[in-house]
Formats: sequence, C-alpha cells, structure tokens
Amino acid sequence: MSELSMNLPLNTSPATAALSVRNPWAMVPSLGNLDAYITAANRVPLLTHEEEVAFATKLRATGDLDSAGKLVLSHLRLVVSISRKYLGYGLPHGDLIQEGNVGLMKAVKRFDPDQGVRLVSYAMHWIKAEIHEYILKNWRMVKVATTKAQRKLFFNLRSMKQSLKDDAQSGDTHRNTLTQGEVDTLARNLNVKREEVLEMETRLSGGDVALEPQTDDSEETSFAPIAYLADENSEPTRVLEARKRDWLAGDGIALALDALDARSRRIVEERWLKVNDDSSGGMTLHDLAAEYSVSAERIRQIEVAAMKKMRKALAESV
Repeated sequence: MSELSMNLPLNTSPATAALSVRNPWAMVPSLGNLDAYITAANRVPLLTHEEEVAFATKLRATGDLDSAGKLVLSHLRLVVSISRKYLGYGLPHGDLIQEGNVGLMKAVKRFDPDQGVRLVSYAMHWIKAEIHEYILKNWRMVKVATTKAQRKLFFNLRSMKQSLKDDAQSGDTHRNTLTQGEVDTLARNLNVKREEVLEMETRLSGGDVALEPQTDDSEETSFAPIAYLADENSEPTRVLEARKRDWLAGDGIALALDALDARSRRIVEERWLKVNDDSSGGMTLHDLAAEYSVSAERIRQIEVAAMKKMRKALAESV
C-alpha cells in the first residue's frame, strides 16, 4: 500500500483519493501534444455531489486552493467537450480549450454550493462565454460582432440559416442569400431587428483582405487595396508641389512680369502667355521685329534676357 493511501480515511471515495495529491495540477501533463492532454483530462475521475459541495464550501470559507484545483480538474473533460463544438470556426483546438479553462476557473471561484445547482451546469455558461469572446477577437482581424444582438447572430445565424435551407420544400436549396421570409423568421426567433440580420449576413459572407500585398504573392495577385485606396493627391510632397505650382502660375508670373520694362513684358506676353493650346494666337519673332523695326534676332535676345530677369525675380521671392 502506498504512503498516500495509508494517510487517507477509510471512507474516502476513489475520486477524492485520486485528487488528494499535494499538487492536483500534476495529474495533467504540462508538456506534450493535445491528444495527451485530452486523454489525461478524461481520466480525471468525477466528483460525487457530496464531494463537490464539500470542496466548494471549503473554498468559499477559507479560500483553499487545493479544493479549487480539485473542482477544476474534475471538470476539465467538460471544457474539452464544449470546445469541440467550436472547431468549425477554424481556430486551434488547444486555444479553445485554454480559453474554456479560464472560464471554468472563473466559475469555480464564483460557485455557490448552497444554490442547489451542480457545478457542471453553472460552469457551462462561463466556459462558453470565454470561448465566445476568444472567437470574436480572433476569428478575423476586424471584429465582426460587438453588440449583444450581433453576438447572438454571429453564433446562431449560420446554423439557423442552414436549418431553414434544409427545411425548404423548394428546389432552391443551394441559394446562399436569405429570402425576405427567412430574414423575418430569423429576426423573430432571435429577437433581433431584421436589419441586423441582413448586416450580419453581409459581414459573415466577406473575409479579411490584406491592405498591402504579401511578399510571396505572384504578380497576378500582388494587387492589394493599398494600391487604389491611397490618395496620392493628399501626399504631403504633392500638396506642397501643387501649392507652389499654383502660386507660380498666378501671383508668381505677375510678380516676375512686373520686373520687366514695357517692351520686354509685351514680347514675353505675346510669345508665351497669349498662345492657345492649338498654337494659335500670339506673335512670332518676325511679327514683333516688324513692329519694333528691329531684327528677329534682336527680339530673341530681348526675350532671353527677359526670361533670365523673370527667373531671378521668382528665385528672390520664394
């Protein structure tokens, strides 16, 4: 007979004996694969109602951690069972079990044995609540449900939608969208607004899209929303360039022209400012040469000198 069994009372039940170790958590392996953990959790014996009440009473009266550990260990299989129902969300089973265990520990801490309810019934709600919260935070990058109605729709819409499709007598069972009648039925059964049903159906039908292309994407799939969501016109450098360009086209040109004498100004205006997009309008070098009774070369020289003077005036004004 082992030293442990010799120290236990004769009327100790097998469940209590199995859990009466110095460190109750040592019964569940801390390392290894998930299957090993599940196997160990399922091997932990269940407590009788009397043992459960005794441990819960001691925990509430003295805060005894050993009693809390025994209550938690005996219900680990419940967490494993509940977590299996949420594998369809594509999240790791181990993470679901971990979050469920957090809910189980919260339930044990708040459990009142005097209410006449078994811990398994009380803990079930806490376990589901923690798993629900984990799924909502991690199912997608953007949280899809925040209000009470949205959370209710998130966890019930797909199953109820499929149930309606299965019960449909028409041959249109492969249609993915909801009919008006189905929307009304879901809203009535879940006690939510029909607009909330339509909004959640839209949210669930979409998916996360990376804002920027992934480095391993091929050229065909590397086009990401960042390419068409970015507003290049609001880029700071472009804004400053646009402001400077607008100033040069307005006040800057007027300031530069004021630095010229009358003849040079008229030559610049006729040669550059009065020419239309189709090259019509304005005057040629020969037209201006005939007007001022000088050669065309002289008009060109005056134009070049005027341009230099205008550039200098603009540079000094910036």
